[in-house]
Amino acid sequence: MLLVERTGGSPRVGRGRYGADMARWVALLRGVNVNGITIRSAELAALFRELGYTDVRTVLASGNVVFSTDAGATAAAAAAETVKATVEQGLRDRFGYDAWIVLVPHERLAAVVDGFPFPSGPDRHDYVVFGSDDAALDALLEDLTVDESVEQVARGEGVVWWSCPKGSSTDTVFAKRAAAARFKRTTTTRNTNTLRKLL
Repeated sequence: MLLVERTGGSPRVGRGRYGADMARWVALLRGVNVNGITIRSAELAALFRELGYTDVRTVLASGNVVFSTDAGATAAAAAAETVKATVEQGLRDRFGYDAWIVLVPHERLAAVVDGFPFPSGPDRHDYVVFGSDDAALDALLEDLTVDESVEQVARGEGVVWWSCPKGSSTDTVFAKRAAAARFKRTTTTRNTNTLRKLL
């Protein structure tokens, strides 16, 4: 198991493409369009707009929303928990399920994708496990022993990078650890191909 520390950043606030005093975020929903939880992309985008967010864009059906918030007088990083709680409650109220998200500053995504530390190939899946709780990510790797000829994992800031063979993303040692119920509220996994569509 490889341990790699990468530095991240808070969402940028200031004048730019999305206007003054705006922070750009990515909401990664957990467990959407599986196990009977079905949310249409148009309905998801409409909810975010109704919650007061702007520049809303949904990507694929796995529950990925890029959006902007008006940071106002409050630093965007300090507002993150409020945004997260607002989105989760909105999802519960609108769609009637036990909703949990991981909220990621949009400007961090490129570094997360570019920082993927393992070789890619046509026979492999490149995944990133995002966490809203660093302790949960640490627990994912605690006392973990993997066969590095099969899969590789590495810790980064707010993420765990994971490479595994195609067709084995539910039955490797790490896959089984990540699927444990105790990580349901704090982690979610995305393929790097999906993340590139969010940039």
